[in-house]
Amino acid sequence: MIRPLPPPVPPQTGRVLIGVFDSGVGGLSVLRSLKAHLPGANFLYLADSAHAPYGERSDEFIRERTLRVATHLLAQGATLLVLACNTATAMAAAAVRERWPQVPLVAVEPGIKPAVALSRNGRIGVMATPATLRSDKFQRLSQAHGSTVLLHLQPCPGLAGLIEQVDAEPDALHALIDSFAAPLRDAAVDTVVLGCTHYPFVIEWIQASLGDGVTLIDTADAVARQAVRLLGAQASAFQEGHGHVRLQTTGDTALLERFAQRWLPFRSEVGAAPGL
Repeated sequence: MIRPLPPPVPPQTGRVLIGVFDSGVGGLSVLRSLKAHLPGANFLYLADSAHAPYGERSDEFIRERTLRVATHLLAQGATLLVLACNTATAMAAAAVRERWPQVPLVAVEPGIKPAVALSRNGRIGVMATPATLRSDKFQRLSQAHGSTVLLHLQPCPGLAGLIEQVDAEPDALHALIDSFAAPLRDAAVDTVVLGCTHYPFVIEWIQASLGDGVTLIDTADAVARQAVRLLGAQASAFQEGHGHVRLQTTGDTALLERFAQRWLPFRSEVGAAPGL
């Protein structure tokens, strides 16, 4: 049962608070781009690591967790929400918009449209979680932008979960990535969409497995630009300065801190997410 929604907190004077959510640490790749575009904004990032990976959960579970986390971020004062999780976007973005129509929402989705524009041979691979690839939202996205090309869909069960393990054996990661890249190499794709925000953190390994001739599409920068557009005239006030970044997790705070130190080029405060 989802708890009742608290009323959204009005924008705070002088700064905007952007709430960013992922099933785990993958959304830190999106947070990194958001911070680069809006260095003066305040950010609250929530990693639902106790329930990750979402890509292997039921649709209803993903919707319930996404709504619960959005409730938490709004109660903390978020004035703009970023779903930095392809699976949560696919399964729950519509539910979030329906419940809070007054709250600006940026939702990440696989970059099929830019991939079509960049592909030279019309063969495009999509690496994503099983839940993302089976979703109605992804099917609509594929039909809207992929009808003129051959889309090779590659589910990657277990990859996001292994990336969540900061001490994962490199050999195990390499082997799993190569097992997912092999069918795409066989299909002679020249462009591959990274359909999970975890994957950019192993982008060098994916590139090495696919080969230098394959272009990889990561949509983190496009998400950040959309956040800037939604902020409108407000955005200019946050494109300079040094805002505060808080990271919360439903899992191990020490693990999140290690990920932040490894992947984020700015300081952040790490803590638990009580009650989630």
